[in-house]
Amino acid sequence: MSRAQQTSTVEQNTGGAVAPFLAGKNKIINGDFGIWQRGTSFSNPAAGTFVADRFYLDYSGTIGTTTISQQTTPTVIATGIDTASFLQWSSTVAGSSQTYNVLSQRIENVATLADQLVTFSFYAKASSSTALSQIYLHQNFGSGGSSEIYYNLGSATITTSWARYSFTTTLGSISGKTIGAGSFLRAFIGAPLNSTFTISTWGWQVEAGSVATPFTTASGTLQGELALCQRYYQVYGINDFFGQVVTGTSANFYRYFPVSMRVTPTPTAPTGTFTSYINITYQGYATPTALSANGISPTAFSLYASGASGLTIGYQCQWNGGNVSLSAEL
Repeated sequence: MSRAQQTSTVEQNTGGAVAPFLAGKNKIINGDFGIWQRGTSFSNPAAGTFVADRFYLDYSGTIGTTTISQQTTPTVIATGIDTASFLQWSSTVAGSSQTYNVLSQRIENVATLADQLVTFSFYAKASSSTALSQIYLHQNFGSGGSSEIYYNLGSATITTSWARYSFTTTLGSISGKTIGAGSFLRAFIGAPLNSTFTISTWGWQVEAGSVATPFTTASGTLQGELALCQRYYQVYGINDFFGQVVTGTSANFYRYFPVSMRVTPTPTAPTGTFTSYINITYQGYATPTALSANGISPTAFSLYASGASGLTIGYQCQWNGGNVSLSAEL
């Protein structure tokens, strides 16, 4: 059975002393919304769009006019909790024909916290009293796996002041289940349907046990949290690729990832005709006409630029083109 409770920092500690940080306690990555590799503001995002790292928006029907953005005004979330970053989800024109409109995170591996008592908590406030009626945990057994299971955790009415909302349930066992590739445990909250609203949220946490313990990020450090995010998504820009001229008209550029990605990532790199440059050591700039991904793996990635002219084989070079992103998301 699920239960919901609004808690304060003091109430969280009534069950006994809790360590300020325990590595891996929180299964949510980037729960403090400090990392936004894809950008910091998303206007009318398509369904299934990732926003803050590891979080994505999904909905049915039409979205209306919606913005999801990172807010960086120093904010007191609760007594003893200050933050410089949180997520704001705002709808100024209502959507239509919506049956769900949810912000969620997929936690790798459906075995995570299976057959255990689990607590999902988050901090939130709204511009006016706002009811959230779709708050769930969701076991998905991956491609070709057993049927997915949803756990309805209840509802919450978000007020105009920051408060913590906590929900507890027991997840089912995976014994006897078929687990396919890409399985996950998902936590999500749903905004009001076909309505306008402004919701702010911070401090998402999924953990074992019946008590929402004091919030910590999954790693406990900014660098550690970035590394966890980079397992699923990385982005590189101008000057991030170095390489070598391989023919009189082409060059290869290489990048070894700082973090091994979950699987071989899918790149979104410019292809076809474009305006970019290869910076050739001692030769200045050359302009290619095509760019393709080459030699991609979970640990490294290369670009092949062709169609330039007058290059000297063996010279070192640097890619001065646009951003290249790589996704290994669930």
